[in-house]
Amino acid sequence: MKAIAAFLLILMVGNSVALSNHAIVKGSGKAVESKPGLDLCPTCIGFANDFINDLLNIILNGGVVGGCSDLCQLLEEKTGSQLADVVCNLLCDYVGIEEFIKIIQESDLDPIYYCELLHACPINDNGDATIVSVQVVPPTFHKGAKFAIETLFTSQAGTGTGEIDIQVITVDGFPYGYDDLVQAVSPGAYNITISDQATPSGCDQGPCEEWLPGNYTVVVTLCDGECFSKHPHSQIYSTMNATFVVEKKGF
Repeated sequence: MKAIAAFLLILMVGNSVALSNHAIVKGSGKAVESKPGLDLCPTCIGFANDFINDLLNIILNGGVVGGCSDLCQLLEEKTGSQLADVVCNLLCDYVGIEEFIKIIQESDLDPIYYCELLHACPINDNGDATIVSVQVVPPTFHKGAKFAIETLFTSQAGTGTGEIDIQVITVDGFPYGYDDLVQAVSPGAYNITISDQATPSGCDQGPCEEWLPGNYTVVVTLCDGECFSKHPHSQIYSTMNATFVVEKKGF
């Protein structure tokens, strides 16, 4: 009964478990679900991104003396998140407390691998993806402007659960980048659109990307599993670069 209630709550809140939601994927195929009609993958990975480190700390500090409800209650107390308790119970009840703890320790803080071990995200070790094109739209803009990184890729055998990694080679040399979930898809052609804005952030706390005028290069990497991970079910599918220009207007 508790698992049913948890599932209903997840349906109501959707992806409110802090998914980054940068990437919008559209294409001729479709997403592959771990179980037909029940797609827990985005929720699981969002949960892992936010709370797997807290769960590991609770376990390492000897906080687990009972079952799933005890562990998940400790997580809620530590984080103040009722939703974390709900999702934790749903995932833990599915595999049992001993397996749940084993998976947390084995996954080594890799959210995708963690959710694959829980059977919440599909695996396709024979998948493929080839990036056909990458473009920045618009290709020239000024500091403070919004822009999008559009990546077109094709797959002949479908993909596993993975991510897209974005790294921008900046004028001032400050490291700027991020990654985002790309769910497993069937064979087809797909376009990933990632929205961004050339606005300095966090500069009051230390060095930051200033978006100085000049030529920039964006490096896009499409991966099975977490990019650059050494865990099973992980590989780099394809990578491609594109350039854009930040003009002087607005400085």
